[in-house]
Amino acid sequence: MHETVNRRQFLTTAGLSALALTAGASGLFAGSGKKSGLRIAYSAITWGGNDAKAIADLANLGYHGIQLRSTAFGPYRTKPSELKALLDQHKLTLAMFSSGNVEIDPAREQSTIDQHVAHASFVKALGGSAIQLTNSARPKDRLPTTDELKRLATVMNEIGKQTADMGIQAAYHNHMHQLGETPEEVDVIVQAMNPAYCKLLLDIAHYKQGGGQPEQAVKQYKDLLYALHLKDTMSPNPDKAKDPNARDYKFVELGRGNVNVPAVLAAINDINFKGWGIIELDGIPEEGKTAAQCAQINKDYITKTLKLPL
Repeated sequence: MHETVNRRQFLTTAGLSALALTAGASGLFAGSGKKSGLRIAYSAITWGGNDAKAIADLANLGYHGIQLRSTAFGPYRTKPSELKALLDQHKLTLAMFSSGNVEIDPAREQSTIDQHVAHASFVKALGGSAIQLTNSARPKDRLPTTDELKRLATVMNEIGKQTADMGIQAAYHNHMHQLGETPEEVDVIVQAMNPAYCKLLLDIAHYKQGGGQPEQAVKQYKDLLYALHLKDTMSPNPDKAKDPNARDYKFVELGRGNVNVPAVLAAINDINFKGWGIIELDGIPEEGKTAAQCAQINKDYITKTLKLPL
């Protein structure tokens, strides 16, 4: 069964990739005649906190945008000018900053707001314009309630209200094993977000793994869409056969998994989206590779298969 399904998915993706190829070197999507407004960046998460190495590697590969994580806040919080100089030296724009979790416990509301506002001030000093918000407090023995999902949106709205005063956009990131795992949960959260203060960072692999179709979500949330994580997920995970404790899925380089990336990019083109598409790979999927080699594979998929410029 899996073999049949995977073959069908492969043929579908291959067909759409071929369509994308007809766009030619001008960076047009799927023969639509429209030039892409998508700006490509890359997340430093694959480098496991070695941000200086990530910055150097990505610049060498020709990327122009980067997403840094809150791990950079500790060593550079009192000297953001040093990190900004490093980004400037390598001609990299800070496309997004992973600001971490938003707590929904009322007793921790003020501290979580203060944390993200501090991150926003840091991002401002780095020349960035957006922070990513997540929440890892998903109940382990039940589904989250509607009130919990709406509560997350309420706190994010307040964070976004305060960061907007600095010119920093707050963006909610949908995520597996968090509040907002399924499309239904994401919708409750998004509908409760105040579009003046909080936008959507749509992670296409998490959305797919959660049971949704990211190309549909692009259109559904076009008015709230601020950025995307361009990402792929392999499911079922072949490593599961060797390690019963492995997850049923794993994140892989673009074009290797179950996400219909060409369809997502066609949807992006249809809504005339102009913003960041941030390639993200949580970890190196197989032994023997480096983070830079994975970034090269993703670059080849974007520039050679989809014919999009970096």
